[in-house]
Amino acid sequence: MLRRLSFDLRYRFGRPRWDTGVTPPELVAYVEREGVAPGRALDLGCGTGTNAVYLARHGWDAVGIDFAPRAIALAKRRARDAGVADRTRFLVGDAARLPDLGAPFDLALDIGCLHSIPGERRPGYARGLIARLVPGGIYLLYAFCPPDRFGIARDEVERLLAPLRLVSFVEGTGRASAWYRFTAA
Repeated sequence: MLRRLSFDLRYRFGRPRWDTGVTPPELVAYVEREGVAPGRALDLGCGTGTNAVYLARHGWDAVGIDFAPRAIALAKRRARDAGVADRTRFLVGDAARLPDLGAPFDLALDIGCLHSIPGERRPGYARGLIARLVPGGIYLLYAFCPPDRFGIARDEVERLLAPLRLVSFVEGTGRASAWYRFTAA
């Protein structure tokens, strides 16, 4: 409850440093350069909806979930302002205890959510994610790595997300971080 309040207050009193408003080039490359047909996408820890709105602009039906009510209110406004409110759905919720979100997803993404979930709650996140991906679905993850104090080690990520298959792992530049790409069996 305290974590939720802390995050919500950061959105209420300015733009948190992690909410850049910029869709990462890794997601742009997947959507625009790989010629992937749009489908259903799930944005875990969606914040103010930058990436869900980006996906909706490219033909995807996007669902975003975040536990900060203020972030979700801003995401809904962003989708309305972008003219994609009919292709997006934003929910206040817990990524470690996903609610029923309807049909499964072709794409799931997490840009900085998993590493912020306490270790004992991460298995719930993984179970919910795995259960919501279609066979062949893609999961894109950006996470901090050790020695960052919020870091999650590659072997822990792979263990948590089994039976998803790791397709690529690219270490970030600067801050200890990495991009992962998994596919569902």
